Amino acid sequence: MSLQDKYASVVSAAQSAGISGLQVQEQDGILYISGSAANTASKDAVWNALGAIDASYSASDINIDVQVTGLAAGANLTVITDSSNLNIRQEPSTEGAVVGKAAHGGSVTLVEQTNDEWWKVKNADGVEGYAYARYLQA
Repeated sequence: MSLQDKYASVVSAAQSAGISGLQVQEQDGILYISGSAANTASKDAVWNALGAIDASYSASDINIDVQVTGLAAGANLTVITDSSNLNIRQEPSTEGAVVGKAAHGGSVTLVEQTNDEWWKVKNADGVEGYAYARYLQA
């Protein structure tokens, strides 16, 4: 089964969610999906479709680069982890030291959309750092 076939539902979810400038390509055995979304719910639809077909997907199989437009610095974001606190890190990487946390269901303030995976945020205690964008919703 090709990657395009395996991830057809992810591509369909991206189209249905209204992701603009949608680009899908396969290179060196990796499926790349990119585009822009008007809100985080559109981006979440792509991640949810991915989780539905493979809950333990490998980042070596797919790269989703969907930029959320329309979020300005100062936007209030809700933490949408499954149940745990969200780590806020010193640098945009899971290797970065944890400098703070944000509670599940709590809120943080957007400082900047650093890249498609990591956003710089400020928690309720005033700690600034990087959080995984997948767990943030406008």
